[in-house]
Amino acid sequence: MNVRSQDERDRAHHLMMAALDGELDAAESAELDRLLAGDERLQREWVQLSRVKEVTKTMAYREPPEEIWDAYWTSVYNRTERGIGWILASVGAFVVSGYGIWIWLQDLLADTELPAFVKLGIFALLLGGLVLLVSVIREKLFTRGKDPYREVQR
Repeated sequence: MNVRSQDERDRAHHLMMAALDGELDAAESAELDRLLAGDERLQREWVQLSRVKEVTKTMAYREPPEEIWDAYWTSVYNRTERGIGWILASVGAFVVSGYGIWIWLQDLLADTELPAFVKLGIFALLLGGLVLLVSVIREKLFTRGKDPYREVQR
């Protein structure tokens, strides 16, 4: 005899998952037994799921060899050192660039021969570039932790 409705089959699957997790009370356990008794296909699924549960309970991770750990820690140190190096180089570049731009802007403002609309155009260009730069950096920082493809290697 087979379970007649899809709802009963879905209920049986739900009860099987709960039974594997040890979350059934007596009434639900009796309901699962009744549903299993009425369908050979569900009985086979229950046996397979029970086997999978037993196998996964007895599985253990193998410890990697010491060479793997050594390579891992070397990689961590390299990435940390390079990260610190890039941060320091970036900060230095921003400071030197910022100072250079500041001096250039002072000279630009002091120049009386340059028309005002050219000065406004230069400021608009610089301000627009700064807004775009901040936008890209903000987006990269925001998506960095949430990028689902970060671990994908080509």
